[in-house]
Amino acid sequence: MSRVRHDGPLVVGAGLAGLSAALEAAKAGAKVLVVTPEPLLNACSSAWAQGGMAAALTAEDSAERHARDTEAAGAGLVEAEATRALTENGRETVEWLAALGAPFDRDADGGFVVSLEAAHSVARVARVGGDGAGRAILTAIVAAVRAEKRIEVWDDARLKGLLRDADGRVVGALVARGPGGKLTQITATAVVLATGGAGGLFAATTTPAALKGEGMALAALAGAEILDPEFVQFHPTAIDVGLDPAPLATEALRGEGARLIDGQGAFLLGEEDDADLKPRDVVARAVHAARASGRGACLDARTAIGEAFPHEFPAVFAACMRAGLDPRVSPIPVMAACHYHMGGIAADADGRTTVPGLFAVGECAATGVHGANRLASNSLLEAATFGRRAGVAAAAEAGGGKPLPAAAGPDLPDEAMAELRAGMTDRAGVVRDEAGLSHLIALIDRLEGQHGSAAALLAARLIVQAALDRHESRGGHYRADYPETAVVAQHTRVRLVQPAILAVAE
Repeated sequence: MSRVRHDGPLVVGAGLAGLSAALEAAKAGAKVLVVTPEPLLNACSSAWAQGGMAAALTAEDSAERHARDTEAAGAGLVEAEATRALTENGRETVEWLAALGAPFDRDADGGFVVSLEAAHSVARVARVGGDGAGRAILTAIVAAVRAEKRIEVWDDARLKGLLRDADGRVVGALVARGPGGKLTQITATAVVLATGGAGGLFAATTTPAALKGEGMALAALAGAEILDPEFVQFHPTAIDVGLDPAPLATEALRGEGARLIDGQGAFLLGEEDDADLKPRDVVARAVHAARASGRGACLDARTAIGEAFPHEFPAVFAACMRAGLDPRVSPIPVMAACHYHMGGIAADADGRTTVPGLFAVGECAATGVHGANRLASNSLLEAATFGRRAGVAAAAEAGGGKPLPAAAGPDLPDEAMAELRAGMTDRAGVVRDEAGLSHLIALIDRLEGQHGSAAALLAARLIVQAALDRHESRGGHYRADYPETAVVAQHTRVRLVQPAILAVAE
């Protein structure tokens, strides 16, 4: 095992959150090391985001109105202070990204073009080329990172564990590098986790399959509090053409008038013009129910988009055409698929977790701004806004003591991973109940007995156990055996009783 001493913050992950943190830490004068298992722009959810970035950008909108919509979507579990920190910095964040070169769509007067998405009370989603916001924004920030001399990037390093000192402070990380997985111990003044979500734990997902919640699991093993892990958002319009991951049909299509129908052409949620713009959990359950009953579910954009598809929504159009489907003349078959993890590592608006020296940003973090159901297009805003704040905070950290030795956990074999993913979609998906969740706990126990305590298994256990313990339906968490919502909204807070120290002994 090799050892590297880095005199500055270590950022794990190279999506929008991680790279925003890296840029701001470098701007504050710190030397930054970014580690990621794939080349920049690859295998991160930020690059796949279609809808855009929500922010109050017009005279009809305000940060306060944006915050109210966020709180309403979050079903009682949105933290007001964190949400204000998010929405009040919306315009500044969009303008910062635009200054870096993100080519947001503009009107004739130079203002931002905004679109309407579900559960927003006004159009406020800034877009790029219709449905290409994520990749365009990330491309701009990647260029800025590559030009910054204070930032070094390792694009062949996968996180295997967090290092702590005798006082419990996180003082670095263990990574596996290259095709052979050579272990490298990195000590740093602070660690910023930006490891993404947990969509890869589900067989039906719109996110990179490599994202299995391992950052959340490794943070838990290092003693961090995990907040609301049961809350998983299922996107109602994943394109159902047998691909893994499933291509996404952005919610902006419904904002432009596309309608959800069954196999007979009947509306899934009613005939009203805004019927399909309800919160995502409501729409996802309608799609799930239609498919479960054998009626099927499709997104019909023939009238609303029609011949404009190739230039208005080029990413969706290309995905459909690759699958042999022309959305200009045929409805798009859709399904509800895992799309976003609202829960994660408990963190404040500066990314600070409950463990000194450890920060978390982006989808792996739970800052309180998404609650039980993320408002559409708030994720890119959170990633950049709170990522920047975390970079500043991490740059000011002085570091800790000598890392203690321990042992790293195993990886889950492909066959076992496939079994876990199928079980998570079937039993911890859009609709859950005690029998299914209990079956999943037994499955996780068996896989752990066969293959050891893999981080992916711990991430799945955190989600499933919290879902089993929440005896109500709220936001993205729907229990068929507990369909009512409790009067008082309560968070789930989890800490492992005996957190481990992850590294590798010589």
